[in-house]
Amino acid sequence: MSSGSNSQTKRKEIYRYEAPWMVYAMNWSIRPDKRFRLALGSFVEEYNNKVQIIALNEDTSEFVSRSVFDHPYPTTKVMWIPDTKGTFPDLLATSGDYLRVWQVSDNGTRLECLLNNNKNSDFCAPLTSFDWNEIDPNLIGTSSIDTTCTIWGLETGQAIGRTNPVSGHVRTQLIAHDKEVYDIAFSRGSSGRDMFASVGADGSVRMFDLRHLEHSTIIYEDPQHHSLLRLAWNKQDPNYLSTFAIDSMEIVILDIRIPCTPVARLSNHRSGVNGMAWAPHSACHVCTAGDDKQALIWDIQQMPKAIEDPILAYSAEGEINQVQWSTTQPDWIAICFNNFLEILRV
Repeated sequence: MSSGSNSQTKRKEIYRYEAPWMVYAMNWSIRPDKRFRLALGSFVEEYNNKVQIIALNEDTSEFVSRSVFDHPYPTTKVMWIPDTKGTFPDLLATSGDYLRVWQVSDNGTRLECLLNNNKNSDFCAPLTSFDWNEIDPNLIGTSSIDTTCTIWGLETGQAIGRTNPVSGHVRTQLIAHDKEVYDIAFSRGSSGRDMFASVGADGSVRMFDLRHLEHSTIIYEDPQHHSLLRLAWNKQDPNYLSTFAIDSMEIVILDIRIPCTPVARLSNHRSGVNGMAWAPHSACHVCTAGDDKQALIWDIQQMPKAIEDPILAYSAEGEINQVQWSTTQPDWIAICFNNFLEILRV
């Protein structure tokens, strides 16, 4: 992701994997012993979909498939347990019709639990997204088209010698928005165990505190009331988060101390934005990607002065529908377009 590195170094700057289907969901593994491991979710417009776990063979510079398993409907998100020390079981969660937690091992992947809070109904309201709490990995929050967010408590059996499977229960379910909820994310700050935010079709960003769920704070409302699709917290400074609206070419950066007034707008994309990822190691860098086939890295440290241009740009061969910045190796960003995954050294 640079302005003209020669072709000798190029090969080591980008690694590519071609999946047998269009890739939509994607996430970096966080365990220290699994450096270049990612999970990919297929996007096939039918019931039968797949999740694949791949890892880079650093000797051959090729990605290899470690495990593939069936998933009903496309995954709206996949996420590894945020376990930087490797003390929890090796778990992967997926959202779609339900939230599922999978145990990954060398002999394959097995479903540990399926979490469904519509116990009385055959109807399930699809989950649009979820987030796994970094400070307390026994908490997962899900967002749904039925206007609710649900916070799940997991029992992951990380006590030594316990082999019983992972299980989960509803900690709380709340009506978060007036319409569908499209994304949920826990704050990355010291209070991040309890603070989370959500966005949705009513065009608002709302912030919640698990200790005081009787009220929420509206952080931002889209001026045209367009649906807000995604939100992401700054990983170093929990005062900042970003969001974007459906079909929008700009990312809005918000300061939760100054509700309803964006502190910056990043508007160099020439087509709809699809994703964004904050740097894990820096409070002032964020990567955005979209249908213009561009992944852009921005330096926002001069806020609230206008941020005119990104500091780095990468052009992919297709519309980028997913971007993720590696937590354990902050010089690597992964993008997905068509049926390709690429990891880029930044």
